[in-house]
Amino acid sequence: MRPQSLDEVVGQQHLLKPGSPLRTLASDAAGGGGAVSVILWGPPGTGKTTLAQAIAHSSGRRFVELSAVTAGIKDVRTVMERALNDRDLYDIATVLFLDEIHRFTKAQQDALLPGVENGWVTLVAATTENPSFSVISPLLSRSLLLTLEPLADPDLRRLLERAVEDPRGLGARVEVTDDAYEALVQVASGDARRALTGLEAAGASATASAEDDATPVVTGETVAISIDRALLRYDKNGDQHYDVISAFIKSMRGSDPDAAIHYLARMIEAGEDPRFIARRLMVHAAEDVGMADPQALRVAVAAAEATQLIGLPEARIPLAEATIYIATAPKSNAVITAIDAAIADVKAGRFGLVPTHLRDAHYPGAKRMGHGKGYRYPHSDPRGVSQQQYLPDELRGKVYYQPTQHGNEREVSDRLEKIRRITRGGDE
Repeated sequence: MRPQSLDEVVGQQHLLKPGSPLRTLASDAAGGGGAVSVILWGPPGTGKTTLAQAIAHSSGRRFVELSAVTAGIKDVRTVMERALNDRDLYDIATVLFLDEIHRFTKAQQDALLPGVENGWVTLVAATTENPSFSVISPLLSRSLLLTLEPLADPDLRRLLERAVEDPRGLGARVEVTDDAYEALVQVASGDARRALTGLEAAGASATASAEDDATPVVTGETVAISIDRALLRYDKNGDQHYDVISAFIKSMRGSDPDAAIHYLARMIEAGEDPRFIARRLMVHAAEDVGMADPQALRVAVAAAEATQLIGLPEARIPLAEATIYIATAPKSNAVITAIDAAIADVKAGRFGLVPTHLRDAHYPGAKRMGHGKGYRYPHSDPRGVSQQQYLPDELRGKVYYQPTQHGNEREVSDRLEKIRRITRGGDE
């Protein structure tokens, strides 16, 4: 069912408009003018290989395909030499499709540069990982980066309907109900390959169970039997890892426990290390809840300890409990704001000597230098706090911690205001 031309491609219409680089590349017959090397970046099953092969079939160029999984520098150089000879001797342009370019080492990618830079080949590379991290800068700057998106549900439905009717697919040998189409679209998660594989499995199952001379019917139940679970897009070392954990944290910060639990479930189902999730919960409890509810950090630490002790699948429960607690807790970033502001001052050299009355007076000769002289012991004051300078002279009066009016910090704010009036001399 792989499309033979760009006109047959379903989805990715933002890349296939008239005059787009891919259209230009496909329509520019062997002459090579205006063709530009491209890097296709997107999830599996979104059409990277399909687009490359459709371009080759449409353009009349020689098409060479290499996979970074099996090809080495020698293979790349062989292709480059052949492409140079074809161009100079026969005026034939070459399109080199390199699948999974992110698997190439820096040295292997360097071997591509002469051919791309001098126009011996038009490179069409595909990758599921962010090219900014997986493709060398010289090659990236000489190519046009095109981003493919997961296929939308209507596109997947159209793709499945075509596969049912087309002789290259099931050739109308089976019937597919609406609920079956919906189930296949749902299970595909934007992956065309997954959708077609599911259809093939469901079609085979329906055919095997059909009575003689009866047209097999694929139903939602058939799909459920044929396919165990939806494909979960999640690369523990790639963008999905960072995107999902980012959404998880931002959902908790935004006080949406339902969204937070959803992303937690995605991480658990994708096989994310539960200890990593627990670490993020502890960080978030301190960073975004902080003193608004100090109990949040205790809950997160308890969940981390429980995870360490019991492991999955049971660990999902304390992780979910901590997630919901943090998501519904009052929020304050006053703690991280305070420590970051203080660190910024220290890094910038805004610090001074420790006030003499606060210095250690326990070693021999310390008192002779005045260390500890004038120190006021707070417990001697009936209020439990005394007027006293604690910051160095250069930072006198500086305020780092500014509590909010959220949750527990409302009480802290009122109490701290009174304390500062005493310690800083505003209320003798």
